[in-house]
Amino acid sequence: MKALNFDTKAIREGYRTTGEQEHSEAIFLTSSFVFDSAEQAANRFSKEEPGNIYARFTNPTVDAFEKKLAALEGAQACVATSSGMAAIFATLMALLKTGDHIVTSRNMFGTTIVLLNTIIAKFGVSVSFVDLSDLNAWENAINNNTKLFLLETPSNPLGQVVDLVALSKITKANNILLAVDNAILTPALQKPLELGADIVIHSATKYIDGQGRCLAGAVLGTEEIIEQVHGFVRTTGPSLSAFNAWIVLKGLDTLSLRMKAHSDNAMKLATWLEQHPSIEKVHYLGLQSHPHHQLAKNQQSGFGGIVSFEVNGGRQAAFDIINAADIFSITANLGDTKSTITHPASTTHGRLTDEEKHSANISESLIRISVGLEDVDDLIDDINKGL
Repeated sequence: MKALNFDTKAIREGYRTTGEQEHSEAIFLTSSFVFDSAEQAANRFSKEEPGNIYARFTNPTVDAFEKKLAALEGAQACVATSSGMAAIFATLMALLKTGDHIVTSRNMFGTTIVLLNTIIAKFGVSVSFVDLSDLNAWENAINNNTKLFLLETPSNPLGQVVDLVALSKITKANNILLAVDNAILTPALQKPLELGADIVIHSATKYIDGQGRCLAGAVLGTEEIIEQVHGFVRTTGPSLSAFNAWIVLKGLDTLSLRMKAHSDNAMKLATWLEQHPSIEKVHYLGLQSHPHHQLAKNQQSGFGGIVSFEVNGGRQAAFDIINAADIFSITANLGDTKSTITHPASTTHGRLTDEEKHSANISESLIRISVGLEDVDDLIDDINKGL
């Protein structure tokens, strides 16, 4: 049988019927699994025999999600977690130790930066922050104890990108792991492993679910790497529930269709915003005016659904636009079929210091929109009221 294409994998990969001939994937809502004998129990716990043991670390519904997402990302293995932040934390804790050093982008999600500066720092892991797109800065930040590069591309909320092929050459030459947060584009629009990354991290809460229904995360890579991350998840417990696994598993069915629609709507909205006299600057990779447009075009198959823009008038003008919206949901979540709007400086990046916000170019006049699947003309009219 020839290799399946992406959309077919998104619907058909991962799940095997229980024997009841169900057509839709079943949910295994159980905390534990029974064994035929004491010998079988011993063999499963020792990994001499495959099979389910306990829902904290083995569950058929979770396994189906992991297998399907791995097929879509082109990964050898996947471990699912309770949230995107749990996925990042599990990756760091499983692969790093006291005395290690990591390099990360200062353009990361605000909570990730807080995690690195507070919790991870307590374990004696040092962190250097660099500009995402500056390859020289990444290379110059390497120390003898550097073990990991961590980044998201495109970044949230400004859509900055880095040349993953070039960056992976730097990491491989220095025996450093490259971990990429791919939540903004998903494997429907970007495959970091094919571009040289070693690890892909997801907040499946976002586009993979696509409807704002639950929290979920995932880490993907080689079997060797994922075995280490799975060991941390198994022991400490930030595993994905069977019900949430079933939700995000079904979300994958329509992932490609949704990401194309998000991208189309975002492009139309960004083009309109760029022409409005009250807007200082629009940040969207699909626009030729974006400094990283060509690079994004080369390593992505689409530009995604996140549009950010800076409005004349600072924080108050930004708040006026947000408060005037009727269709947009005022929430910090993204990746939903419903369009959302937020003020990053006071929400998603609100815990950063003023210096950290300045370094990440998070201004008081910045508004981030996660463009949903409504009629884009209605979205334009909704924004225009506040302008």
